[in-house]
Amino acid sequence: MRGSGLNRGDQLLFLTDAQLRQGVELMFFAYRDMIADADRVLETRGYGRAHHRCLHFVWRRPGMSVSELLDTLKVTKQSLNRVLRQLVEDGMIDSKVGPSDRRQRLLTATPEGEALVRSLSDAQNARMRRVFMEAGAEAVQGFKTVLADMIDEDSRESVLALVNDQPGA
Repeated sequence: MRGSGLNRGDQLLFLTDAQLRQGVELMFFAYRDMIADADRVLETRGYGRAHHRCLHFVWRRPGMSVSELLDTLKVTKQSLNRVLRQLVEDGMIDSKVGPSDRRQRLLTATPEGEALVRSLSDAQNARMRRVFMEAGAEAVQGFKTVLADMIDEDSRESVLALVNDQPGA
């Protein structure tokens, strides 16, 4: 993700606790507002953010297994099963038995689920497009670098591979 050509040692940055707190709070408020539109749509269906995340990643990776989804979301099996069961019952996600392992369940968003994901992401994409255009390419690259570097190092490579993959995009 780094594109500046500078080494970390060339860019000494000293931040106070107050500046770090501001960064954390800005991230909180940006996240709150980024998902507000999606939350309103989800609420009309009796869904929450866990439903959104589950549906989003199933849509992005058609045919992913439940275990892959668990690994992606980093939630408990019990928590995922509750959400996934509701999405399957509501016709948003199709769950099929794996071809080689009957214990495996493979997940795909149904056309209705895909329509819901797209409606949830429309406002978020519009917001990102607007702020990215206003901020400019260098700021966008810096923002992406900061977000990527906040991901735990042991999972960063796999997360970035998922983010940069195109299916369902």
